[in-house]
Amino acid sequence: MLARASEVAYGEGTTSLVKLVGPSGGLTRLADVFLEDLTETQDSAHIALQWDAIAADGKLFTTLLAHLKLSPAGDQATTLSLTGTYWAPPGVEPGRAMMRSYATAVAESFLGSVACEFAHPAGTARQTP
Repeated sequence: MLARASEVAYGEGTTSLVKLVGPSGGLTRLADVFLEDLTETQDSAHIALQWDAIAADGKLFTTLLAHLKLSPAGDQATTLSLTGTYWAPPGVEPGRAMMRSYATAVAESFLGSVACEFAHPAGTARQTP
């Protein structure tokens, strides 16, 4: 689930970056998603993740180092948060405001995909009579 959400988010982020800086922003692809083992603290579950991508020159670079956290928010709800650092592809310098827009698009896509999976896990759709 997290690998698929990562692929979708990276693709949507690339689309956003192309809109912001032009075709040079779309010359990368996600190469790998690394997930650490799930850990627990007092009331939360945590997982560290890293995305590596391939730049236009064929070199591998880390594009995301992040921490995903699930925490209870009452009896029937859960808070999902993502903190970390996101880098634009080498040679692409979108500027501070554009980078914030780019990183926000990636984070929103990733969290939206993960939240959707939690709300509607595969195979749990209700049948309509």
